Amino acid sequence: MQARVVVFPVKGLAWCFALPRASAAAPAADGALPRPTLRDLWRGISSGSRTAPEKAEAVVDFVADKMNRAWVGFGSAPEGSMKSRIHSFGLKLLSRVRPSEVLLKSVTKDVSALEIVHPASINSRLVRRRLRHIAVRGASVHKKFLYGSVCLLPVTSVFMVLPLPNIPFFWVLFRAYSHWRALQGSERLELLVSDCSDKWKVLEEKINSVKDGKPSENARNSPWKLRPSEKLDRFLEGRNLDEGLDCDTILSICQEYDLDKIDVLKYRDLL
Repeated sequence: MQARVVVFPVKGLAWCFALPRASAAAPAADGALPRPTLRDLWRGISSGSRTAPEKAEAVVDFVADKMNRAWVGFGSAPEGSMKSRIHSFGLKLLSRVRPSEVLLKSVTKDVSALEIVHPASINSRLVRRRLRHIAVRGASVHKKFLYGSVCLLPVTSVFMVLPLPNIPFFWVLFRAYSHWRALQGSERLELLVSDCSDKWKVLEEKINSVKDGKPSENARNSPWKLRPSEKLDRFLEGRNLDEGLDCDTILSICQEYDLDKIDVLKYRDLL
């Protein structure tokens, strides 16, 4: 699976790194599948063909699916109900999540190639260096917050005795899952944009196609492709980046590359 990352400056030294919404939503496309049951989970983890990490990932995915379905149910609750209020409060909390975390969570283990679109006026090596910095820093940050969230789970579980929904526990549980996903994405992104060809061997089963018993021409290529775009340059031409891109320009770029405007605005308003 190939993913595309669109990179462009939004304000001063702040850059936006965003995946098109179609690519970001691809991992969630399994929402139409039948709801997994505990019996299905047990069959999956009890089979001897899976390794311990794969079994742990299956359990995490099962819990995440349950949480996602419950969240959707809260969103469809009647206006003014307790579930609706919890959903509104949760949206406010989610709006504070950093956009880099959204990017890293979108880089799943299925991504074996990366197309990086950036303004032609910006040095390609600088673009890849900053993308690699996001991956390295993200791995460090999300590993720390993952451990912190896991440590908080026993503390927040004491609120289970209350007759109200244990919002702190489920929020910490969700954040632990999000940090775990972002950590996995950081490691994957670092692998994709790495300079070391030895690391690419991990991806060779997906990025190399074998025909007639011989590796194809793609076997000698890196998993990342830099695509300088003059169209992006035209969007940025004459704009005052010191004050930040205006909303109309951001909207035009988002429509052209199918980006989430809210995430792009987060990059601009971080400073």
